[in-house]
Amino acid sequence: MNKVLVAYASRTGKTEKIGEGIAEGIRMKGHDADIVKISSINTAKDLEGYDGYVFGCPTYHRDLTPGMKNFLFLAEQLNLVGKIGGAFGAYTHSGEASPMLFDTMEFVFKMDMVDLGALSLKEATIETSEGLKAGQDYGMAIGEKFKS
Repeated sequence: MNKVLVAYASRTGKTEKIGEGIAEGIRMKGHDADIVKISSINTAKDLEGYDGYVFGCPTYHRDLTPGMKNFLFLAEQLNLVGKIGGAFGAYTHSGEASPMLFDTMEFVFKMDMVDLGALSLKEATIETSEGLKAGQDYGMAIGEKFKS
C-alpha cells in the first residue's frame, strides 16, 4: 500500500472538494491518501514520507495563488524525481492554474505524472455527480500508476 499526499489551496472550498474526490479515488485503489490544506504545511519536512503527491490550486487572475507559488518552492526542496504525481484545480472562466501545476511537477520536479494531464473543473460542475466522478476517476488513475 502506497501513501499519497493531496495538498491544495482553496479560497471557496471548491478546490478542496475536488481534492476530497481525488483522495477517495486513491483509496478506492487500495492506497492511503492524506488531504491537507497547504496553509497548514510549514516546512519541507511536513511533506516527507509519501510515495505520491497531488497538488491542487484554483485559478486566480489567470494564475496560481500566491500561497501555492510559495508552497511549490517548499516542495522543490524535496527530491520528488520519479515520484507519482497529479495536479488539479477549480476555475470560473479560464483554468490556467492546474496545467501550470502539472507542468511544474513534470518538468521542474521531474515527477512521474498521471497520463490524463491536469484535472481542471469549472466551479459549477464540482458539486454535481459528474464533478465527484471526475475527481474519483482522477484519483483512481493516480492509484493505478503505482502498479506500472
